[in-house]
Amino acid sequence: MTVRTIDITEATNPLAQYAQQVEAGPLVVTIDGQPVAVVMAFANMNLETIALSNHPQFLAIIERSRRRQQQEGGLSSDEMRKRLAAKPASKKR
Repeated sequence: MTVRTIDITEATNPLAQYAQQVEAGPLVVTIDGQPVAVVMAFANMNLETIALSNHPQFLAIIERSRRRQQQEGGLSSDEMRKRLAAKPASKKR
């Protein structure tokens, strides 16, 4: 997948045209070389995921958790995935 960039002054096509090209990879819109927006495929996401990924309080929780992980150690994401996958499914009664 290729990440493409376009300066906002050159992005003169309708948004729909850029959206139809998302399979070619993300399109990063820049102003003076700095990224300000992205048009990308909406795979494996939902509106809640997008809202949380931009929510200041949620991002602060994630950052605190990462700092604590670095300072105190703990389980890596890979280790947690292994442990969750290894658990047998609970039986329903």
